[in-house]
Amino acid sequence: MSEKMPLPPKAVIFDWDNTLVDSWETIQVALNLTFDDFGKDRWDLVETKTRVARSLRDSFPTLFGEDRWEEAKNRFYAHFKAIHLETLTPLTGAHDLLCALRDTGAYMGVVSNKNGNFLRSEVAHLGWGHFFGGVVGATDAQNDKPAADPVHLAMGDSAAAQYENLWFVGDSVVDIQCARNVGATAILIGDEITGHGDATNSATLSPDWHFPDCEALVRLVKSFAKVL
Repeated sequence: MSEKMPLPPKAVIFDWDNTLVDSWETIQVALNLTFDDFGKDRWDLVETKTRVARSLRDSFPTLFGEDRWEEAKNRFYAHFKAIHLETLTPLTGAHDLLCALRDTGAYMGVVSNKNGNFLRSEVAHLGWGHFFGGVVGATDAQNDKPAADPVHLAMGDSAAAQYENLWFVGDSVVDIQCARNVGATAILIGDEITGHGDATNSATLSPDWHFPDCEALVRLVKSFAKVL
């Protein structure tokens, strides 16, 4: 990581699950119910965190086979839909982080490998839609994260200057890869980098900045006001 602290961003793209909201148990329950449907072994939480990062259209063909992955996708979505809003929990400091970045005038968007309709329903459920210019989920763009396509879609008509100091904030190797693909500063939130099992050359990828939680990043963002 650089010795200098990051500059105030012109724009910030967030991952969603386990960056701004706690979704691991919800994902694990829905995934294991799907595994039950197909007679596969369940994953514990550690394996879920290791292997879940890419979108269903990128990961399910490997897990369930080319001939059954779409059926598995539909089963997973049915299980997930039944519980996701009830169990949706913002991470500590996430709302404060969004407020602090809004106060700097930074453009904000979300790029997630969660189904786009589920993603937008969660954003609406929390009443956070006013923070974001674009909320992009899996299959909304031509290619899913870590490709740059969904970031460009989330950025919309943002000026070139916003790309020059763009943050990508996430929790996984796939988020770091996406940041690299779009030329953004990769900022990791959390105790560990998740998604190693679904990423290539993950051992060589590290974020530009790593913060233990949203609250730590809030303190950095608020410090910008003192120097601007």
